[in-house]
Amino acid sequence: MQFFSGSAPPGRGAGGPGNNAHMHMLYIFNRAGVCLLYREWNRPLRTLDPQQDHKLMFGLLFSLRSFTAKIDPTTAEKGNLGVPLLPGQGCSFYSFKTNTYQLNFMETPSGIKLILLTHSRTGDQKESLKYIYNLYVEYVVKNPLYVPGTPIQCDLFTKNLDQYVRTLI
Repeated sequence: MQFFSGSAPPGRGAGGPGNNAHMHMLYIFNRAGVCLLYREWNRPLRTLDPQQDHKLMFGLLFSLRSFTAKIDPTTAEKGNLGVPLLPGQGCSFYSFKTNTYQLNFMETPSGIKLILLTHSRTGDQKESLKYIYNLYVEYVVKNPLYVPGTPIQCDLFTKNLDQYVRTLI
């Protein structure tokens, strides 16, 4: 069962013509900020320990979501900067790009946050994030042995995730 449209995985170069998707890292957080999964493929340099890295990434997401909602020109009710937003509430962002990487973001209605860091020349990764979320639902959520809110340790999920990422690299 697909939770997002499209049953086939986005193929090589997903996100646009001539796009060679260089995946670096994937984070999956729950709504409480617990890192359920962290996966690396082509991370050129490690600068932080994993716990610090996860905290910084979730803090960045929290701040960006709050900031984008605060400066949203389409709504009069801005709320307070830093106050948590419910999934789907307010304005949100999907990606940002620096000279060295692109951060791609998707939040599900249940509060699961998927963050995919790719090379800066990589195109839009919405379809890739949707496909990864479908893998998550199929192999993690439907797994009777998985306890929600705990780190993901499902071999079928990681095997299929790695296989999918290899099709993009």
